[in-house]
Amino acid sequence: MKNANEKWLYKDLTQEIIGAAMEVHRELGSGFLEYVYEEALCYELNLRKISFERQKELDIHYKDFLIPRRYKPDLMVANKVIVEIKATSGLTEIEEAQLLNYLKATKMRVGLLVNFGRKSLEVKRKIL
Repeated sequence: MKNANEKWLYKDLTQEIIGAAMEVHRELGSGFLEYVYEEALCYELNLRKISFERQKELDIHYKDFLIPRRYKPDLMVANKVIVEIKATSGLTEIEEAQLLNYLKATKMRVGLLVNFGRKSLEVKRKIL
């Protein structure tokens, strides 16, 4: 089990990201494609002066072999938190596994899975 400090790693930053996502969901509601939410969330993060990179290509290595395809998480925020955006009827283990794979590939510790596809915003926070 993670200790209390690890449980809340980057707590303030993740709360800011979630707040920005809540604002996007409040304004747009559900029903749009993921791309629309990604654009709106990036706009909201810029307003809040939170640094991020979009669709950054990440190398994946297996032993000494570089896998030809690259991962592209939706957002890497402040070089600390990966944010994966969804617009589905509900998050599943598949989306959670995708986020965990991004964390493993980047050696980053904290990820947020944000689903705009429901009546209420759905957020899952993962720590490696």
